[in-house]
Amino acid sequence: MPANPVRGAVDSLANSRGRSTQHLLIGLGLTVGAVAVSALLARMNAPAEDNYEVYSDYEEAVPPPAEPPSKVFAMLWPPLFMALTLSGLRIWNAPKSAARTQALTLWGTAQALNAVWMALGSKRLGGQLAAAVASLGTAAAYVWRARQVDPPAASLVAPYVGWIGFANVLSEELWRKTPEIRTVH
Repeated sequence: MPANPVRGAVDSLANSRGRSTQHLLIGLGLTVGAVAVSALLARMNAPAEDNYEVYSDYEEAVPPPAEPPSKVFAMLWPPLFMALTLSGLRIWNAPKSAARTQALTLWGTAQALNAVWMALGSKRLGGQLAAAVASLGTAAAYVWRARQVDPPAASLVAPYVGWIGFANVLSEELWRKTPEIRTVH
C-alpha cells in the first residue's frame, strides 16, 4: 500500500505516477481553464429557454423537433466537461512522447474549436456548422491518438464525441432550413 493513499488515488485517476505535484497542478489548471472557457462561451451565447426570438429568422417559429430540452443539455454538459478535463489531464501526465504532444495538440484544438463554435451563436449558422464539423473531426482524431498514449483517457472522451456528432446533426438541420441566413451572413 502506498505511503499516502490519497496521492495513490489521485495518481491512479489522473495518470500522474512519478509526476510532481506542481506538474499535476499545472495540468489541472490548463485543462480546467480550457474547458471552462468553452463552457462559459456556451453559457453566454445560449438563448433563454423561452426566447423564441432567436428562431425568428428561421422558416419555423420554434426550434426543430430533434432538439433536446435545455434541461437535457444542463444534465449532460457537466459530466462531459469533467470527462474532457480528466482526459486532457491524463494525457498531460503521460510520459513525454511525440504521440502525447500530438494528443495534447488535438485536445487543445478541440477546446478552441468548441469555443469558436459557441462564440458564433445561433445567428451565424454557417460558421457555427463549420466549427462544429471541425470540432467533431478533431475530437475523433484526439480519441484515436489518445488511445495510443493512455486508453482510459480516450475512453473518457468517446461519449463527448457522440454528443458532438448529435449536435452537428442539429446544427446542420438549422443551417439547411435557413437559406436566408446562409446568404446574408
